[in-house]
Amino acid sequence: MSSHGPKQQIFEHLARVGKGVAHALRLELLEAMAQGERSVDALAKACGLPLANASHHLLLLKDCGLATSRKEGLQVFYRLADPEVMTLVSALRHIAERQLAEVERIVRENFASRDALAPVRREELLLRARRGEAVVIDVRPEVEYEAGHIAGAISVPLDSLPRFLKKLPKEQEIVAYCRGPYCLLAFEAVEHLRRKGFQARRLEEGFPEWAAQALPVER
Repeated sequence: MSSHGPKQQIFEHLARVGKGVAHALRLELLEAMAQGERSVDALAKACGLPLANASHHLLLLKDCGLATSRKEGLQVFYRLADPEVMTLVSALRHIAERQLAEVERIVRENFASRDALAPVRREELLLRARRGEAVVIDVRPEVEYEAGHIAGAISVPLDSLPRFLKKLPKEQEIVAYCRGPYCLLAFEAVEHLRRKGFQARRLEEGFPEWAAQALPVER
């Protein structure tokens, strides 16, 4: 029996959760799982990790309650234990961007400087899409789109975008989204669309943050 009181015991378990997000590779794996359930092999490839290394970090994430797994044949599949896991990651990101000068500089030089137009906010997109005022495109790889996407979004992987242009309307704004705020796929899609004469903007953040807010998702 622990000699600590209940508050101290809870804080010890909260520290276990904190340990889960206290590694850059585990944060990247969480973002990859936020796109949808994936096998250990697929997650390792998505994050550029050796299989054994990815498996080690995934087991740690499972142990601290941030991920869950299931076995199918010889393969093990992982997913986020709760959509709110990405709310935790977003909170860390917001604090780091506001309080750490180095993070603010990296974001400003590599992301904010690429697009002078303000991104579309989630609530605005939800309203405009329902009114038929915007076309939403998902520029992630098709396997991620199939695992889960914004309701009504069209799958247009970035490398397929040039072949898809004739199907996109120029009288409506195109809103592109991808994996999250530090993913460049949506930036590149918007840049290409604008060069071709389309009205285009990015969705703020990405699919994981949309899903974490319990907004409409199709799987």
